[in-house]
This record gives sequence, C-alpha cells and structure tokens, in this order.
Amino acid sequence: MATLWSTEPPVDTAVLAPLLGAPRARLLALLDEPTPTVELARRLGVTASAVSQHLRVLYDSGLLIRIRDGRHVLYRRSSIGDRLLEGSRSG
Repeated sequence: MATLWSTEPPVDTAVLAPLLGAPRARLLALLDEPTPTVELARRLGVTASAVSQHLRVLYDSGLLIRIRDGRHVLYRRSSIGDRLLEGSRSG
C-alpha cells in the first residue's frame, strides 16, 4: 500500500560521524540549499574559518559544489553528497 504523505525520516548525522567527523556530518546535513560560509558559521555557532576548513575538505571530496554569487561563494551538497546523506536516514 502506498503512502501519499509520508515524510522522509530525519537524517542521522551520528551514522556519518565516524566517516566524516561530527562537524562535517552536521555541515553536510545543513546544505540543502546554497548557503554562504558566514551563515553556516552562524547556524553552527563556530567561526567562519572553522567552517571554511570543513567546507574545503567536503568540496575536495566531491560532496559539495560551489556557486559564486557576486562577492559570495555559496555551497550546496552535490548529488554524491545527497546520496550519502540519503543513506544515513534513520527509519
């Protein structure tokens, strides 16, 4: 029987933490839409420099894409990052 209004189970970042590290797993989970480094730092309560270091690792591994918007660089999960996160959903 199909469910019309089922919601996706929440992301369990604890599943990804051993692979990516807890800060990177949380960061990957936040990147549903293009977001600048300063906004990510605000949401996580850490410095932009710390976020930038994690973003660089996630980008270099192919889990993120970068988009330039004027003076800002926005980050978003790549299709590979989306698939990795989908595999970590509990339920």
